[in-house]
Amino acid sequence: MFTVSDYSVAYGQSEVVHNINMEVGKSEIVAIVGRNGMGKTTLMRSLIGMVPAKSGSAKLNNTELFGLKSHERVERGVAFVPQGRMIFSTMTVKENIETGLTTVKEKKVPENLYTLFPVLKEMKSRRGGNLSGGQQQQLAIARALASKPDLLLLDEPTEGIQPSIIREMARTLKKIRDEIGLSIIVSEQVLSFALDIADRILVIEKGKIVHEELRESANEEKIAAYLSV
Repeated sequence: MFTVSDYSVAYGQSEVVHNINMEVGKSEIVAIVGRNGMGKTTLMRSLIGMVPAKSGSAKLNNTELFGLKSHERVERGVAFVPQGRMIFSTMTVKENIETGLTTVKEKKVPENLYTLFPVLKEMKSRRGGNLSGGQQQQLAIARALASKPDLLLLDEPTEGIQPSIIREMARTLKKIRDEIGLSIIVSEQVLSFALDIADRILVIEKGKIVHEELRESANEEKIAAYLSV
């Protein structure tokens, strides 16, 4: 479904992500966990094309993404929810979601998005900036799903969100995977959330994948040790 091979990212002369290799299957959720500054966000921003990769390959459904601009990657089936959500605060909920429809040439928000996120239907005429952090995160995910992606990238989705909403988000992401057949990559610091949603856990340290485990047999203490400062 999605294959990353010998993938490196640099800012100028400084290489931040080093020879990453990973695969994501159809309808699989993979969590990339690591402390702050270990390369999670750089990797995610590079996979959507916001930061150019230095070398390597990233293929979605056998289509090479390396060298493509962000909008070209979206057209080929990648969607991205950035850290901090970055919704349009002065636009309504409905207008925010509609910005995700541009690549699919549709005008109307698909009803299944409102079914997944009922609160957005209730608030579709409200400005995005007036939503809570958790509601904004739901809006950012709905906007990403509007492009009908095959692969959803989520960068630190639990940041600044209360625990009850985090649990609800975990349920929704698993529902999205099961009902839409979406593959999802989540970068995350909150281990409990990663363990709740992921089929597989990857640990990133200093720009390298240093550990990998299936969720069902994951050694939580070992993973937690990588995340402790």
